[in-house]
Amino acid sequence: MNETEPLMPLQSPADGGVDLPLSEEAEWAALDLELTGGPATPPEAHLEMPDQDFRGRPPHGPDSGWPSLRTMLARLVAFGGAAAIAWAGLREMRAVFGDNPTFLQTVLLVLFGLTFTWVGFSFASMIAGFLAPRLSTPEGENEARLAVAMPVYHEDAAATAGLLAALARDLYRVGLGHRTEIFVLSDSRQPSAVFEEMIAISRLRDISPVPIWYRRRRSNKGRKAGNIADFVTRWGGRYDQMVVLDADSVVGATTIKALSARMNADPAVGLIQTMPMLVGGQTIFARLTQFAGRIYGPAIARGVAAWSGNNGNFWGHNAIIRVKAFAECCGLPELPGKPPFGGTILSHDFVEAALMRRAGWKVRLDHDLRESFEGSPPTLLDMAVRERRWAQGNLQHSRLIFSRGFTWVSRAHFVIGIMGFLMSPIWLAMLLVGLALSANVLLSRPDYFPQTYQLFPDWPTFDPVRMLWLFIAAMCFLLIPKFIGIFRAWLRPLARNSGGSARLLASALFEITLSALIAPVQMLIQTRQIIDILRGRDSGWEAQVRAGQMPQWSVVLRRHSLHMTLGIGTLIVLAILSPGQLIWLSPILAGLILSPMTSRWSASPVFGRWARRHGLLVTPEERDPPEILTAANALDYRIAGTLPRDGLAAVGRDPAMQARVASLLRAGAPSGPAAGRLDAISAEAKLAHAGTQAEALSFLTEAEKLAMLENRTLVDIFAKLPK
Repeated sequence: MNETEPLMPLQSPADGGVDLPLSEEAEWAALDLELTGGPATPPEAHLEMPDQDFRGRPPHGPDSGWPSLRTMLARLVAFGGAAAIAWAGLREMRAVFGDNPTFLQTVLLVLFGLTFTWVGFSFASMIAGFLAPRLSTPEGENEARLAVAMPVYHEDAAATAGLLAALARDLYRVGLGHRTEIFVLSDSRQPSAVFEEMIAISRLRDISPVPIWYRRRRSNKGRKAGNIADFVTRWGGRYDQMVVLDADSVVGATTIKALSARMNADPAVGLIQTMPMLVGGQTIFARLTQFAGRIYGPAIARGVAAWSGNNGNFWGHNAIIRVKAFAECCGLPELPGKPPFGGTILSHDFVEAALMRRAGWKVRLDHDLRESFEGSPPTLLDMAVRERRWAQGNLQHSRLIFSRGFTWVSRAHFVIGIMGFLMSPIWLAMLLVGLALSANVLLSRPDYFPQTYQLFPDWPTFDPVRMLWLFIAAMCFLLIPKFIGIFRAWLRPLARNSGGSARLLASALFEITLSALIAPVQMLIQTRQIIDILRGRDSGWEAQVRAGQMPQWSVVLRRHSLHMTLGIGTLIVLAILSPGQLIWLSPILAGLILSPMTSRWSASPVFGRWARRHGLLVTPEERDPPEILTAANALDYRIAGTLPRDGLAAVGRDPAMQARVASLLRAGAPSGPAAGRLDAISAEAKLAHAGTQAEALSFLTEAEKLAMLENRTLVDIFAKLPK
C-alpha cells in the first residue's frame, strides 16, 4: 500500500461537540459562522484496478486450501439432499401418469421436477445449517486502515447523512475513529438532489468525529460498480479494508470492528458478508418482509454459510472487503452487445465474489454478526421495480457462468440467482399445463383402442392419491423451514423480544397467509419481467424507492387489472367445467382476484400501525431499537430541518449555503477540453446576461444548473447577482 498521511479526524470531540448529547450540541447557526471549508476529498492514493478477462487466467492470489470436512458434509446435505428429493419426487410423479405418459404429461413432469428440486434445495440448504461452524472474533492488535463507502444516487440526503452521523459517533465510541474514514460517493445527476447532498454532507462534516469525504462523479459509467471502482482507483491505496453500505443500510461499529479483526487475522480472507436485518418498515408489506427476514433469515443464512464455506457470495453492501484483493480481481469490463444481456454488469456483486474466489481469496458469510441493518421496499409495486433490475442482472449471469476459473460453488450461486427468477415462469407454465391436462380430460373422448387390431384397451392412468401426497410433500418442504425458524426463535430470546411465543406464532401464520396471497401476483409480475428481458428491453437505472406511499385505487387497478382478470376468468371456467379443481387452486385464484386490494392495503402505514399495536409482525429491533438506529433517526430529523426549502435559490440568498457548497468543490474552474465543458460555458454566458438570480435560474437548463454546482466560479457569479 502507498504511504499516505495518517488518518486523522477532521476535528476533535471538543471542537465538534460529539461527546455532548444532542440537546447540548452547538447550534447550526454557530457552525455556519465557523465554517472553514476544508477539502472535500483526501489526497489521492491511486491503485490499479484492471478489467478482468473472463476467458483468461485469473490473477494470482493466496492458496486458501481445501474446504473443511464440515463444509463438505454441509454441501452433501444441501446438494445431495436436493438431488435425493428431486429423484424421489420425479419417480413418484412418473408413477402418477403410468408407463405411457402423453406429451402434456411429459411436459408437466419436467416442470414439476424443476419446481420440486427448487423447494427441495431450499429445505436441504436450511438443514445444512446445523453444520455451520461456530465463529469467533480474534483478539490482538489491529491497525488496518478502514474506509466506509456509501454510494448514493438521488437519495434522501438527510436520511443518508443521519445514518452516517450516527455511524461516525459509533466508530469513535469503539475506538475506530483514528483509523476510519467515511466516503459519500455520489452518482446523482439532478441539481436539486446534488444540492441537498452537498448541504447535508457539509452539515454532517460539522459534527462528525471521523473524516467525512464527498465525491461526485460527472460520469455514471458502470453505475454502482463503476462508482466503487472509481473510489478504489483514486483512493484505494490509502486503505487496507473497506466497508460498503447502501444508502439505506448501516453496520454498527462493534460489528465493523469484529469484521476488521477477522479479516486482519486471516491474510487469505478477501471479503466477509454480513446478514443484514431489515428495519424501519411502516407498511404491512415492509413489516411482513422484515419479520420474515428476522425470524427465518438467520436459519437460512446459517445454511448458506455452511455449504458455501470460503466460497461465499456478495450481496453488494454491508460487507467488508480487502481493498488490494478487490482492486486486483474485480475490475468489471462492459459486456459485448446491447442491454439487457450486454453492457454494464448489473448484479456486479455476485460476479465480484466469483472473481475474488477464482483468484484464491476466501469469501465468507459470517452469519453470527447481528448489528447489520438495511431498509426494505415499502410496497409490492416498489418491490417489483427493484426486482426488474435484479432479474435482468441475474439473467445476465448466464453469459458469465462458464467463465474460466470460476469454482463450481460460484457457478452454483449464479444458478441459484437465475433460478430465483425463472421459477416464476416455470411455476406459471406448470399451472397452465395442469389446466390444459384437465381440459383435455373433460373436453375429449378417450380412445381406448388407438391401434386397429388391439385386443385389450389402453385405460387412462392417473393416481390422484399419489398426486395428493406429492402436493403435501411440496407444501412441507415450503413450510417446514419457516417452522424451523419459529422453533429456533422459541429456544432463544428472539421469541421473547418479538412479543412472546404466542404472538410470534400468530405473526408467522399471518405472514404465511399474506405471502400466499402475494405469491401468485409476484409470479405473474416476474414472468412478465422475464419476457421483457428476453425481448431485449433494458431496465434502465432509476433511483431506489426507500419510503413509498399508499398507491391510489386507480394505480393498483391499472397495474393489477390483468392479474384480476386472469383470476376471475379462471374461476368462471373451472366453476363450469371442473369445480373440484377450485379446492386446489383457491389460494392462487384468491391472490389474483384480490391483488388490487392486497397491493393497496399492504402499502398502508395505518394497517402497519394496527399490526404493531396488536403485536403482529414485531421484531426485536422494533421493540428495542438499536442505539445506532435511534441516533440515526434523531440526526436525520435534525439535519433535515436545516436543509433549504427553496432549492438552488438558497445558494444566492444565504452566504453560509454558498460557503458550504464551495467547501465541497475543488478550487478554480474545471479544466479540460471545451467539448467536455459546454454546459459550464453556456451556464456562464447565461449568468452574465441575467438580471437577477431568479432570472438566471429560469435561463439555466438542468444540465447547466448541475455545471454551476460543480464550479466555484459560477457559484460565486450567481451569488453576486441581485436577488
